[in-house]
Amino acid sequence: MKLTADGERAVRVSVLLPLPFPTPLDYLAPEGRVSPGDLVSVPLGRRQETGCVWDTQSDVPADFAPAPAREVALARLKPILGQLDLPPIPADLRRFIDWLAAYTLTPPGLVLAMAIRARHTQPTRVQLGWIRGEADLAGLRLTEARQRVLDAIGDVPLSTAALTEKTGVSPAVLRGLASAGVLKEAPLVVAPLFAPPDAGFHPPHLSEEQREAADHLSEGVKAHRFGVTLLEGVTGSGKTEVYFEAVAACLAAGRQCLVLLPEIALSTQWTDRFARRFGVQPALWHSELGGKKRRETWHAIAQGQAAVVVGARSALFLPFPDLGLIIVDEEHESAFKQEEGVTYHGRDMAIVRARLSDVPAILVSATPSLETLTNVENGRYQHVTLHSRHGNATLPDVRLVDMRRAPPERGQFLSPELVAAISATFERQEQAMLFLNRRGYAPLTLCRSCGHRMECPNCSAWLVEHRARQMLTCHHCGHHEALPETCPSCDAEASLVAIGPGIERVHEEARLHFPDARILVMASDTLGSPSATAEAVRRISDREIDLVIGTQIVAKGWHFPDLTLVGVVDADLGLGGGDLRAAERTVQLLHQVSGRAGRADKPGAVLLQSYLGDHPVMKALVSNDYQAFMEQESAQRKPGFWPPYGRLAALIVSADSAEAADRLAAKLGARAPELPGTQVLGPAPAPLAILRGRHRRRLLLRTRRNVAVQPILRQWLEGVKLSSHERIDIDIDPISFL
Repeated sequence: MKLTADGERAVRVSVLLPLPFPTPLDYLAPEGRVSPGDLVSVPLGRRQETGCVWDTQSDVPADFAPAPAREVALARLKPILGQLDLPPIPADLRRFIDWLAAYTLTPPGLVLAMAIRARHTQPTRVQLGWIRGEADLAGLRLTEARQRVLDAIGDVPLSTAALTEKTGVSPAVLRGLASAGVLKEAPLVVAPLFAPPDAGFHPPHLSEEQREAADHLSEGVKAHRFGVTLLEGVTGSGKTEVYFEAVAACLAAGRQCLVLLPEIALSTQWTDRFARRFGVQPALWHSELGGKKRRETWHAIAQGQAAVVVGARSALFLPFPDLGLIIVDEEHESAFKQEEGVTYHGRDMAIVRARLSDVPAILVSATPSLETLTNVENGRYQHVTLHSRHGNATLPDVRLVDMRRAPPERGQFLSPELVAAISATFERQEQAMLFLNRRGYAPLTLCRSCGHRMECPNCSAWLVEHRARQMLTCHHCGHHEALPETCPSCDAEASLVAIGPGIERVHEEARLHFPDARILVMASDTLGSPSATAEAVRRISDREIDLVIGTQIVAKGWHFPDLTLVGVVDADLGLGGGDLRAAERTVQLLHQVSGRAGRADKPGAVLLQSYLGDHPVMKALVSNDYQAFMEQESAQRKPGFWPPYGRLAALIVSADSAEAADRLAAKLGARAPELPGTQVLGPAPAPLAILRGRHRRRLLLRTRRNVAVQPILRQWLEGVKLSSHERIDIDIDPISFL
């Protein structure tokens, strides 16, 4: 038995630190003083770290759980330094961190770091105000200013700012009264950061189909148990209003709700719709929050004071003490996959967190992923469908513009048919949208004298021209340089030409065709913040804009009643490159952007400019038969056991030199597992063979669905020694192959 300095019995406790250690570390603590979930300060070498007291038992499945660490002798352990005055990390979140770490083969401390970053765990400062002190006024010189303060002060504390504004005195007068003991500080009564939403504030008028769907979702919430439901509905069918009824059921039960959105830009209209339904704004969680707001929001959630949180995928790691529902809107979106740092898919991990918290999960989409549809088909998920648009709105008429038969004029990218359709839309006093999923002015700049192409010095990628800023930019590493006046290779003057269109070039062409139109460009380059996005949405909604030109940001769930025409400049853009999910992503994206047209009483139309009119994607869009397309996609993947009918895991090898990357990749290839139901593809150069100055090679492990990849990967990588210039990144269930 070991005793603390105070003579209490000391016991071993596990503490997980937000650092890349493979397991928690052991410390000593007075018996009964700390419990799993408590945040504590501990010594680590010569510094102090904040950690979380961790569970000694885990319910991570044995087939991908890491090996336990060796136990350190009690006499060698250091005591914890103290417990932080913060809410504990809930048990379901601790289990989720363990599960995600084991599944993705990530040190659990790096996953914990997403839940307790240093700025989260700083205690919130108590705000102080002034009340009457106990000192006698005898002997105090009562000036007019001091008397005004004494007349204004009461039993409820007033802040310095409020008191000086009320009395017209300076803060120095207050400090003088405080020094005399006439005033004293007291904690201010601060209103909650987030007002509670009112489930009955403005109930919607739902159609019979919507009401049946809403009742089904609400019953699942009231059951207080895990289950996954896909809410599928055509664009404009009122999916948000339907799942708001499930949110209302969660609020009525006094529990918290988490809503995940793939892009924070979507939160602008979403929060407005939420406020109209529930009377208040929800809590927001995303990377654009300032440090103070982020810390205050984290504490409010941890204390159960934020009933509804809407956020990006990182919101999965928030410490909800009483989570009752998780909703994943636009569940098909690849933006839910985090590719940097801890690699995970937000949609899939939302379902894991819901299961570990024993709460329902709702997946929402007009174009569900094949993974989700397969789970519905196999009976793992329930399925609720909305077949009709809300109110009098009808689905838009989708037509193909064959660019082989009706090409645009030389050097232009808008076909005569599309230009005529936009003109007719303006004549009807309606709005139009042009969609091209490519930022900048042109994706490639080359010299017409020698053929030199402007390439990123850090990546194997072309530099994108941004003519408005006279810059060339790499969209992978951020490198940028001024647009040169002469060719860097042959010094030819005025020889550099832009190849292909970006939205800046489409904007330039639209200005030529429609000089009087009010045009707005929507892209991540032009909308640098949520406030800028909100202003753009307001201008479109208030009819201050005639033509919207945008990248994929315009495809996301926007509702503009007067927008009746959508023109897709290059419908074939996403179909190249041999990506496993290229066709699925393209049909989802174009279906979503098509859904922006005709969402109110006025009928909508969509024109797809394409050179591949016979492609299954184009046929599915024109016929509006998403189900038939996905059935065809499923039939193509099943025979080769490609996801969702098999499992994939990628190993991405990177090094400072091509030779080092080749050596390490060859070493991994030579020791690749040879097991029944498994196959290793590669090594091969990654499509982006150089990224941020590092040379990259890829290996892909493919297994049948019933084979766990984690133990295979652990055994494969066991004993592999890496130099400081080499790295192996693991991507379980990859969706990108760059």
